[in-house]
Amino acid sequence: MELHLFHALIALHIVTGSIGAIAFWVPVLGRKGGEAHRRWGRIFTICMLATGSCAIAMSLLTLYEPIGTHPHLEGRFDTLFIRAIFGWLMLHMGILTVNLAWYGWECVRNRRNHAANARPLNLSLQWAVLAAAINCAIQGSIAGQYLMLGLAVVGVATGVTNLRFIRRSRPGPLAWQREHLKGLVGCGISVYTAFMAFGAVRLMPELALHPGMWAIPLVVGLGMILYHWWRLGAFGRRAAAS
Repeated sequence: MELHLFHALIALHIVTGSIGAIAFWVPVLGRKGGEAHRRWGRIFTICMLATGSCAIAMSLLTLYEPIGTHPHLEGRFDTLFIRAIFGWLMLHMGILTVNLAWYGWECVRNRRNHAANARPLNLSLQWAVLAAAINCAIQGSIAGQYLMLGLAVVGVATGVTNLRFIRRSRPGPLAWQREHLKGLVGCGISVYTAFMAFGAVRLMPELALHPGMWAIPLVVGLGMILYHWWRLGAFGRRAAAS
């Protein structure tokens, strides 16, 4: 029963993740603020919420029945490893994906009412990602999977910086754009990381935990965020000077 449910979740996870991974590039590369940007941004966000939710459900099933949900790994990895990577780490990544998608969406929806960013759901997701990240680091230490500690840092940084913005009383006029960009590009980093790293387990298991599989989306995504932040800063300086 668990395996059938797990396979259904995988199928939904792949479908929504694939659509989201394609939709991601339209708002990132296209004209900002236009109809296409808004439409494809909504598609991306909805897909990422579904993808992250599936990852959370898959991780919980893995923690409950590690070998039953991953029979192809029996004899190759022990249950401690499977629970650590496909349970605790995937739980962290799933919560992180939902967090970033929702936070990025809320930033643009509440651009004229910053106080609305402090709604209970948005705040709860920040504390959830912090708790998941700390647990990921602890479980990684127990299992000797120290890559999990590095990824936990991403979750902690996300929760802390998001809470810092939410708690600000008077953010600058372009602050919501920077946070919106950080949230949704960060979500794109998350989905591409999952495709490259977790997907590699089935094709090349020995490469699944190679740092390069996790680093490539992170480096590319951070480059996008910094570039667009630089453009926003240049736009703001021109507007102030005019």
